[in-house]
Amino acid sequence: MALMITDECINCDVCEPECPNDAISAGEEIYVIDPSCCTECVGHYDEPQCQQVCPVDCIPLDPERRETQDELMAKYRLITAA
Repeated sequence: MALMITDECINCDVCEPECPNDAISAGEEIYVIDPSCCTECVGHYDEPQCQQVCPVDCIPLDPERRETQDELMAKYRLITAA
């Protein structure tokens, strides 16, 4: 699954620089995650770094975007091959 940022986001800006895939950016009101770039840090780290630094715990798995570990690794390989 890709991750998502909920409306509890306080725009603290700590998650964006932690994303190794540059999947996080400022949206109109809160930060957003581009699901095509989010690998939940698979290939980079053991745990999603944005979740680790979020002070309000507003970055859950996106139930609309279910992906297996193999799919996340394949996405990681595509992103890093460029």
